[in-house]
Amino acid sequence: MQYARMRMPCVVISASGMATGGRVLHHLKALAPDPRNTILFSGFQAPGTRGAQLLAGARDVKIHGEWVAVRAEVARIGNLSAHGDYEELIVWVSRMERKPRSIFLVHGEPAAADALRVRIADRLGIPCTIPRQDDHVTLA
Repeated sequence: MQYARMRMPCVVISASGMATGGRVLHHLKALAPDPRNTILFSGFQAPGTRGAQLLAGARDVKIHGEWVAVRAEVARIGNLSAHGDYEELIVWVSRMERKPRSIFLVHGEPAAADALRVRIADRLGIPCTIPRQDDHVTLA
């Protein structure tokens, strides 16, 4: 909380997340209104999350039931993901002793997931599906 009381520009390095909970909310609430500050995201921000709203240019965000003005610069570093890229995933699956009979992609943005689905099917010959919410699959 001491950071929230600071009156000078500062950098807060936070654990990964989508700015949806935890201590970072107190920091955002206190620091987002000051144009001298920068809110810097280093990872993916899922659609609909506060982090995605900030990256999309929201000028106000709701935190703890209150609207907070966003006057700080909002930026992203795009190359610090902890996830494997598509090539790393293809290599990982290709090195498995027993190849899966099918693969279900349940994480990621729709366009990227679909591109990975096509690559898996084309390069590995393994059926790959992106199930929709509430889909049911029988595994035999």
